Amino acid sequence: MNASGKILVVRLTAIGDVVLTLPAVSVLRQNFPEAQITFLTTKENSTLLRGFREVNEVIAIDRNRLRGKNILRSAGELIRLLRQLRSGKFALAVDLQGNGESAWLVRLTGARQRWGVIHKSSRRWAYTQFADRQREVHAAEMHLALLRQCGLKTENARNEFVLPAEALDAARAFLAAKNNSSDKPLLFVQPFTSSPHKNWPLENYLALARHWQARGWQVIFGGGPADQSTLEPARAAGFFVSAGVPLLVTGGLMQLSKLIVGGDTGALHLAVAQGKRVVMLMNHNRPGRPHPFRHAAWSLLPPVDRNIATINLDTVIAACDQALE
Repeated sequence: MNASGKILVVRLTAIGDVVLTLPAVSVLRQNFPEAQITFLTTKENSTLLRGFREVNEVIAIDRNRLRGKNILRSAGELIRLLRQLRSGKFALAVDLQGNGESAWLVRLTGARQRWGVIHKSSRRWAYTQFADRQREVHAAEMHLALLRQCGLKTENARNEFVLPAEALDAARAFLAAKNNSSDKPLLFVQPFTSSPHKNWPLENYLALARHWQARGWQVIFGGGPADQSTLEPARAAGFFVSAGVPLLVTGGLMQLSKLIVGGDTGALHLAVAQGKRVVMLMNHNRPGRPHPFRHAAWSLLPPVDRNIATINLDTVIAACDQALE
């Protein structure tokens, strides 16, 4: 394509998966420095794109309207979206989601070049070039493999999220309101993931928090709005709880923390992209699981054929100590 053409990148869900497109977006910018890059995602994830410095424009899908029972509203949202995709006059559309919905959206752009990582061979019709998703390969590495296959240079891929200054200011204000002591290091704990079977028991995280509190640290428990009541034991134990703050403010709190510990969740991938050190507790050791990008050693795995609950507290403490060396 022309070096100054328009590029559409598609990744609709979820938080961690959107963050893991950063290396691919950086490669697109390096190979097409004059191009306008537009990112298509859901309305819920659109605020994340404020930290993607290589992206010029964001198209946000309101899936609640699109899939709602009100036919007129759904039709109106679909027409609005299709107009945006067609009027964009994209020379290249890159699908990093690879499901049926994203395949149709990429095809409907009318872009002459359409690249995609696909999960089913039946979706190949939507693309001019594609790579079959390999489950044993990290998602971000799979994106880069697609771009290499399409002729791009990927050796300088960067995983860099640039937190907006106002998000960092809001995080500082949150800590000030909690009477945070600036002379004590912060440990950020993100105990819950999108799937209960991926969660290390909360009582273990509380024991970990007490350990670091005894060593002079302050501890923040983060999470989404739905985690506020579930984190009541952490609040009752005297720890800061930030569940429910905006996602970018969570990013700011992690930026101000010395170490981030949690499960396989989008917040930890966001921390890695901000250059922070993490300890990620994962439910299994299946190849290709999206561990911290190019930092597989930062993840803790249970013994073979065991679940995440079998990771003991001493192992996690030792991993934290090693991370801080």
